[in-house]
Amino acid sequence: MKTNKADYIGLWDYCLEIIRDNITKEAYNTWFAPIVPLSYQEGKLTVQVPSRFYIEFLEDKYLDIIKSTIYKVFGEGTTLSYTIQVAGTPIEYPVSEGKQPRKLVEEKDVPNAPVAELDAHLNPSYIFETFIEGSSNKLSRSVGEAVAQNPGKTIFNPLFIFGPSGVGKTHLANAIGAKIKELYPEKRVLYVSAHLFQVQYTDSVRNNTTNDFVNFYQTIDTLIIDDIQEFAGATRTQNTFFYIFNQLHLNGKQLIMTSDRSPVLLQGMEERLITRFKWGMVAELEKPSLDLRKDILRYKTKRDGVKFSDEIIDYIAENVSDSVRDLEGIVASLLAYSTIYNKEVDMDLTEKTIRKFINFEAKPITVEHIVQTVCEHLDIDASVVQSKSRKRDAVLARQISMFFAKKFTDLSNAKIGAQIGNKDHATVIHACKLVQDMQEIDKKFKDSLSAIQADLRKR
Repeated sequence: MKTNKADYIGLWDYCLEIIRDNITKEAYNTWFAPIVPLSYQEGKLTVQVPSRFYIEFLEDKYLDIIKSTIYKVFGEGTTLSYTIQVAGTPIEYPVSEGKQPRKLVEEKDVPNAPVAELDAHLNPSYIFETFIEGSSNKLSRSVGEAVAQNPGKTIFNPLFIFGPSGVGKTHLANAIGAKIKELYPEKRVLYVSAHLFQVQYTDSVRNNTTNDFVNFYQTIDTLIIDDIQEFAGATRTQNTFFYIFNQLHLNGKQLIMTSDRSPVLLQGMEERLITRFKWGMVAELEKPSLDLRKDILRYKTKRDGVKFSDEIIDYIAENVSDSVRDLEGIVASLLAYSTIYNKEVDMDLTEKTIRKFINFEAKPITVEHIVQTVCEHLDIDASVVQSKSRKRDAVLARQISMFFAKKFTDLSNAKIGAQIGNKDHATVIHACKLVQDMQEIDKKFKDSLSAIQADLRKR
């Protein structure tokens, strides 16, 4: 393919399109999106990467696809050179033909290009606008917003966010990063899991590029480490992170860490790191309160263009108390069922769905409890149901009690009749049909049944 010097940026973009189609999205965003084409002269393409660590990884994992793609787009025999900035001086690394060590060649005439833009690896859905505030997270959210307004310049540095799984730690940390990028586009923000940090560090040790690994992380303005408790027992990783932490903090950079426990409960972590985790702000995210769970459910259903009844919202919120993640999963499952089968979300479906997400063991609903609840709603004495009275209220209470006993217990019609007014199975069948027919034609009666059923399900 003939090349045009003025068009080398467009040709490089074409290379990226080919590479993007042949690797995972995550790998592309991490290792190729940050690359910046600098020049193309006399068959040599020069690109800028964030650090030598990038070069080692690219050539170890992707050298074949890089070379074949460049040959296809720029032409056979095209050479590739990497450039990074070291203390303001561009340093060129010629691409290796194999795995032999490379000599560094100082390139005086390469333009003094800015540091390549960094993919922050933030989840675009995790922003403050979607982080619903409640009493259990108000303090942590307020601290997070203060950090985002002035990263590295508040007393909340480092910011250590802890709490059990599913309460929103990752969401809040991402939201802080996203707001910083919005307010300060020039800042280098990076979100990385503790596990990935360990993998990167291990690779750097194996490839003898630890200095480049450290140098790369020292270019970050806001570093977010998720699930830092996973550093436990990894002494060498902790030592390296200790050095990075100190350098960033000394230079006024913002550090944000999340954990499933407070610093004092971190086992297998060096004391000097634990001490530094407590330098700034230790903010706890508690399990969401009942009101917050309801607000989250209302927000998520409204966002998705559906409406759950208050009864269903209350039922989900009352029975799923530990995790926001479980709330999201339940809503998603109910919406999928509703869409696929074109049916409204009802209480039976909700109850079945919840049982799949949590260890849900409701107390069994007994006939005695049903009769008591029905009579409380009808404002009559429960003993009337078991009497031979033929008064209208007594008969209605028996019929409704039989209807719910059939719905909520595994008893046969005969056993239900025996426990409610000492009636036979035919009476129970007639009562259930009568109640079913009445709720279809009488809205007030149906609302009364719904109220009774809601109280029964709270058991």
